[in-house]
Amino acid sequence: MRIGELSRRTGVSTRLLRYYEEQGLLAAERDANGYRRYCAQAPEKVTRIRELLSGGLTTEAIRDLLPCTQGGPGLLGCSHSESILQQQLDRLEAEMEQLRRRRDALLKVREASEARRRADESLARLALRAS
Repeated sequence: MRIGELSRRTGVSTRLLRYYEEQGLLAAERDANGYRRYCAQAPEKVTRIRELLSGGLTTEAIRDLLPCTQGGPGLLGCSHSESILQQQLDRLEAEMEQLRRRRDALLKVREASEARRRADESLARLALRAS
């Protein structure tokens, strides 16, 4: 099937399909005219790629894990899949901790801003009473 048909079947843009190919996630044969031609299993492979991406995996990790997904969902038959998944989980945990720290810092800025606004309003009320 050509790239346009694969795009229609999967709901993934042709641009993204070409990106998957560049990243080594998806393979295509080339016709004599240069058009990409994908195998019948390509829609299922694109679905797996999308599932793994939604789990926060990098394209590099997905490239390593895709062979483990042959024959259905899950990661069957690959001894290295557990270590790749653990590395990705550790990376996500570190990112979440960084986001928590950034959120806490923003909350402190907001609290300080609100306290300053309340203090300014109090001073303005006192000034009105004094005049």
